Amino acid sequence: MNKIRWGILSTANIAQTELIPAIFRAKNAEVIAIASRGSKVYQVALDLNIPKAYENYDELLEDENIDAVYIPLPNHLHKEWVFKAAKQGKHVLCEKPVSLTAEEAHEMVQICKEYNVKFMEAFMYQFHPQHARVKEIISSGEIGEVKMIRSSHSFYFQDRDGDIRMNKDMGGGSVYDVGCYSIHAIRSVLQTEPIKVHVYAKIDRDTNVDTSAFAYMELENGVTALVDCSFDMVERNEYEIIGTQGSIKVPYAFRPDRNGGGGHVIVKIGNKLREEIFYGDIYCLEVEHFSQAILEDFQPSYSGESAVNNMRVINAFYESIKTGQSVNVKR
Repeated sequence: MNKIRWGILSTANIAQTELIPAIFRAKNAEVIAIASRGSKVYQVALDLNIPKAYENYDELLEDENIDAVYIPLPNHLHKEWVFKAAKQGKHVLCEKPVSLTAEEAHEMVQICKEYNVKFMEAFMYQFHPQHARVKEIISSGEIGEVKMIRSSHSFYFQDRDGDIRMNKDMGGGSVYDVGCYSIHAIRSVLQTEPIKVHVYAKIDRDTNVDTSAFAYMELENGVTALVDCSFDMVERNEYEIIGTQGSIKVPYAFRPDRNGGGGHVIVKIGNKLREEIFYGDIYCLEVEHFSQAILEDFQPSYSGESAVNNMRVINAFYESIKTGQSVNVKR
């Protein structure tokens, strides 16, 4: 077998516009089935040239020809369907955030281990080559000792009525939706873990969902981290690392695909600026990496344990928002 056969659990917009086209572009993957609750799935399958369509998720999971599934369901349904997929022997790529709590995430990782299937949370941005370059520059010492990192991810969210991102019970909120990227990037780029957070949020009166959040984090390595995320601001998806001798700014950190796939790494030393540009197809790179992990039986570079740690920080964010106090990240 030289291609992983994928099934898609849901006709969610991200599946139709991003993941399914990426699987078609991937060298080691193909889409053979999609499922949804209802007959609309047949038209979607026809439009996207997918051979099989199922009117419920269980039927897709029972298809013995499917090797792996992508789960872009609402956040509160991730655990249920990861469990069901694992028990059917399907490898799982689960959309972020992987769950609503770190405890759920841990259970999901454990069930996948029990049934010997690969598992990965779908932070596609991390596969873009710009981030590896940032790590190289930091390691080289060019910007000196890292003292601070800040990350911003926002977009102006229109047409909110009825959207699951405004439903608290379904895992709505700016931290779950976009703040999770900044948390992940800080942990990934600096290879360290947050130990304490203090977060302020703006809460929508009607839904009780956080529409913006502003966070201070203390990291294990002594670096200070600042995060802001929002449904109420213009689109931004960036991070900046500040050292004793210079800085690195990445203005298209999470969605370089919105910039033609181009990721910019801007290094400032004194008054001198240097800009390096890297290209990458983030969704395709994600699919190819996970598919190759299945084909060659190795663990994905982004582990289940790291996904659990990301959720621990998200949980601490929400506890701090609720209490108004600094919160230690649980281990």
